[in-house]
Amino acid sequence: MTVLTRRAAALVFLAFAFAYFLSSLLRAVTATLAPTLAQEFMLQARDLGLLSGGYFLGFSATQLPLGKWLDRHGPRKVQLGFLGVAVAGCLVFSLADNFAGLLAGRVLVGAGVSACLMAPLTGYRRWFTPTAQMRANSWMLMTGSLGMVASTLPVQWLLPVLGWRPLFWGLAALVLLSMAWMALGVPRWHTADSAPATPGATTEDGYGMVWRNPYFQRLAPLGFFSYGGMVAMQTLWAGPWMQKVAGYTPLEAATGLFWINVSMLCTFWAWGMVNPWLLRKGLGANRLMTLGLPWSLVVLALIVVLGPQAGAGAWALFCMTSTFVSLSQPALAMTFPQALAGRALSAYNLVIFVGVFVVQWGVGLAVDGLAAVGASTLVSYQGAMALYLACNAAAYAWFVLRGRSDNAYPTVPT
Repeated sequence: MTVLTRRAAALVFLAFAFAYFLSSLLRAVTATLAPTLAQEFMLQARDLGLLSGGYFLGFSATQLPLGKWLDRHGPRKVQLGFLGVAVAGCLVFSLADNFAGLLAGRVLVGAGVSACLMAPLTGYRRWFTPTAQMRANSWMLMTGSLGMVASTLPVQWLLPVLGWRPLFWGLAALVLLSMAWMALGVPRWHTADSAPATPGATTEDGYGMVWRNPYFQRLAPLGFFSYGGMVAMQTLWAGPWMQKVAGYTPLEAATGLFWINVSMLCTFWAWGMVNPWLLRKGLGANRLMTLGLPWSLVVLALIVVLGPQAGAGAWALFCMTSTFVSLSQPALAMTFPQALAGRALSAYNLVIFVGVFVVQWGVGLAVDGLAAVGASTLVSYQGAMALYLACNAAAYAWFVLRGRSDNAYPTVPT
C-alpha cells in the first residue's frame, strides 16, 4: 500500500469529488424535473418512479463487473471509461421525445456514473490511512449532498431560462470536464497494488468471499432498505409528498428539497469531523448504527401519522437520522483485504442501489394501487410510506439480532 502525502491526497479527493458532485446532481435532478416531465409526457406516479429508478437500474447493472475492474485496473482508468457512458446518457435524455427515450437516457446515465463513489473508496482503501478513509467517505457524501442541493433551486431557476433539454447538454459538458480533471489528477494503478496484503494470502477472482462474509450478510438488508430507501426518499418521493400531501407549490417543493439537501450536506460534513474522534473513543460503526438508526424509524412513523403537517423539515430530519447507515461502507471495506476492497464495496453498492430502485418504483406502485381501490391521495401516500417503514424496521431488527458476534472496524489502530 502506498499512502499519499497530504497534498497529493487532497488533489485526488478533489478530482473524485467533482465527478461525484455531478453524479449526485444527475441522480437527484428528476425530483425537481418531475412536474415538468409529468406534464410534457403525461406521466403517472409509477412512470416517475420507474424513470427515477432507471438511473439506479443502470447503476446496479454495472456493480459486479465494476468491482473486478476496480481491483484489477484501478479507479482512474475505470472511472474515465464509465464517465464517457454518462456523457452519452445525458445526450440521449436531452433528445428524448417519449418515455422510452427518457428511460434509456436515465439508464445510461446511471451506468455511466456508477463508479463515481466506488472508484474513490477503492483508491482510498489503498492510499489513505483508516482514519482518513472514514473522514473521506463522509466528505465524499457531503459533496454528493452539494450536488443534490444544486439539483433543486438552481435547476428550478434555470428551467424557465434554458429549458430542461439544454440543461442536460451543459451537464454533458461538465462531465467531460471532470474526465479531464480525473486524467490529470489521479495516480495510475500498478499491478502490485492489487496483490494480497499478507504473504501467502489469496483471494478468489469472483465474489464468493464477499457474499459469504457474515458482516456483509448482516449489513445487506440495512443497505437495501435503510440506505437505499433514504436515497429513494431524498431523490424522488420527498418531492411528490410535499406537493401532493403537504400542498406545496412546485417552487416551494424545490425549496424544500434544497433545504433537505443542505441539511444532508451539513450532516455529512459533521460526520467527517467527528468520525476520527468517535473511533478513538471506541465508538465503531456497529454501535453507532445500532443507537442511531431507530431515530429514523421514529421520524418516518411521525411523517406517516402527521400526513399534511409533515413537510420539508420532517423529511430533512428523516434523511439526517438515516445517515448513520452511511458508516457501513468504510467499515465493510476495512473488514476485507485490500485486494478485495473494490469487489466488497461494489457488491454492497449493488445491494444499496437495487434497494433504491425497488423502493422508488415500489412506492409508486403502492400509491397507484391504493388510489385504484378508491383511497384518497393522502391515504395512498401514507399507506405506501407505512409499508416502507415496516421494511425498514425489519432490516434494522435483522442487523441487531444477526450480528451479536460480528464487528465492524472498531477503532483506529495505533
